[in-house]
Amino acid sequence: MGKLVNIDNGGTLTDFCALDNGKIYHTKTLTTPFDLSKCFFEGLKKLAKEIYGDEADIDKLIQSTDYIRYSTTQGTNALVERKGPRLGLIVQCGSDVNKLCAKENESTLFQDLLDTRVAEIDLTLRGEAAEMNIVQAVNHITSTGANRIVLSLNKVDAKALETNICQTIGRKFPSHLLGVVPVISASELADDPVYERRTWTALLNAFLHPPMERFLYSADHRLKDYKTKNPLLIFRNDGGSARVAKTMAVKTYSSGPCGGMQGAKALAIHYGFNHLISYDVGGTTTDIGVITDGAINERRRGIIEGIDISFPMPNIYSAGVGGSSIITTDEHGICIGPQSVGAAPGPACFGYGGKDATITDVFLLLGVFDPARYFGGKLTLDAERALDVITTTIATPLALSTFDALEKMRDAWVQKIASNIRHFTTITPDTTLAGFGGAGALAATRVADALGADRIIIPGLGAIFSAFGIGFSPLSQEYRTTLVDHDIDTLNGIIDTSGLRASRDVFAEGINIKECTIETYLLRLRDNTEERFTITQSESLPCELREDDVATLLYKTTKSIQNVQLSDVGNESVHTAIVSEQRGLLVAEGDYRNVPVYRLEEQSAGASAVGPAIIEEAFFTGFIDESWQVTVTGNNDLLLEKLKAGGE
Repeated sequence: MGKLVNIDNGGTLTDFCALDNGKIYHTKTLTTPFDLSKCFFEGLKKLAKEIYGDEADIDKLIQSTDYIRYSTTQGTNALVERKGPRLGLIVQCGSDVNKLCAKENESTLFQDLLDTRVAEIDLTLRGEAAEMNIVQAVNHITSTGANRIVLSLNKVDAKALETNICQTIGRKFPSHLLGVVPVISASELADDPVYERRTWTALLNAFLHPPMERFLYSADHRLKDYKTKNPLLIFRNDGGSARVAKTMAVKTYSSGPCGGMQGAKALAIHYGFNHLISYDVGGTTTDIGVITDGAINERRRGIIEGIDISFPMPNIYSAGVGGSSIITTDEHGICIGPQSVGAAPGPACFGYGGKDATITDVFLLLGVFDPARYFGGKLTLDAERALDVITTTIATPLALSTFDALEKMRDAWVQKIASNIRHFTTITPDTTLAGFGGAGALAATRVADALGADRIIIPGLGAIFSAFGIGFSPLSQEYRTTLVDHDIDTLNGIIDTSGLRASRDVFAEGINIKECTIETYLLRLRDNTEERFTITQSESLPCELREDDVATLLYKTTKSIQNVQLSDVGNESVHTAIVSEQRGLLVAEGDYRNVPVYRLEEQSAGASAVGPAIIEEAFFTGFIDESWQVTVTGNNDLLLEKLKAGGE
């Protein structure tokens, strides 16, 4: 088995993780939003140096890698910034497009993506009159600036009608002509009985498609120049991976946080945590999710920009607070985010010209960060710049001493994370927090104290945990088809059709369908509650169906890829952790107190210490408060537990 490489492209940093013969290598690079291929290949060079000792061995790395799996925020950012194609929408005569704008956020997004680029076609026309009507609709939309069109009809036989209309458009506007505008059938993309939902799914997919396609195909082609073994795989928000040509753009939305959830799920099962709340603190956002009894909490219908889509997605809440969130003041005091300085210019202490205060600047001045060891020692922090910005933007306007300003900024940042977690889910006595991302460990015990939680797990690979989590992703495809008739013949026919489609799709991945695990389920939606029934035989339906039920076949193919084997935990021999150094922590204005620093790479399983202390890894740092104990587990993770009264 060759190497496996996972890449998580975030807004501020891009993380890289490689598995080679059971050994894990990892690194980070600053994201280059102006050209994502730059940080993509810069990171691979750094990974080559970690493995072989020389960045020049990038070709050796790529040629010895079986699969590269990649997730990106490119589509998410494109939607947030509204940087994408000008869409057009074709509907049938008499359609009320206002139904697509029932909510304020729908109305705003509709205006941003479509403006007035909507045309109607008359479905009662036949022959040349029908063809002329279709051509006029396309010409009308393209003349107003559309360069991508969605066709969505509100009919029972919408899929067949849309297929015929798309074929007509293909004849009238052949693809070999310059300037031909792609037309997407909503029913072909999403077999969803709810018209508004499948229309929005198609619109969002059409908007996300071009920016994703340009970069991903460019990266894939550059990898081929290095003679890579297999095509680039794209990690999706449903937990699976597939090559670029077999991936819907809408399924890349928020895929990075989903990688973290896959890793959190593996940890929850491995440690036996029944209720795990994960919070992934990146540069711009904190992504919060829940694992209950080993399963990721998900929405039957995912939500993008507050709009329901046709496909399920993990239930992840993104809060506008992270390590690079801008800290400001208003009439109420200190404000955290949601704006972020990103990687460029970055926090003031990066020395790249940043003029705004961030929590990174705060923890540097509090003494938690070692300026010379940040970012694996590859980025030296500038305390003077941090002090100047915080004095100018926070301390002076609020008439605070430097120490008081730092404390209030830290407390406001902690409270914003805690309040968002509390808003999203419920803390129980059985709750374990999982803090990861570059800033997940930073104030973990304070976040836990604010929530009333008494146990935290900080993954040893927490700084690149979403990239690590992608490693649990199989090659997979899912097909969902709604049953028009509720009988066994209809179901069996759809199973056969789905099987043929799956065989073709996995063959394009270089896989024989016989290598895959096939799962078939009947999803029954009744009274707004969906149940899943496993299909075990072809003679009868797996459940009773009423006329008003919505029945959907879920056909899933999966081929597992070698993933990380987590090490045994629970039998560690507890001993005193090795103190790496003492570091001066600011505890009052001008008053520093030494606290021990424990570097994870110098510890062995069972190493234990109590706060106050600092824990440190190449790419993350965390402060442990008093009354908390930290223990290194057999899997090289950090288990933090609240000490009971009396220090037990």
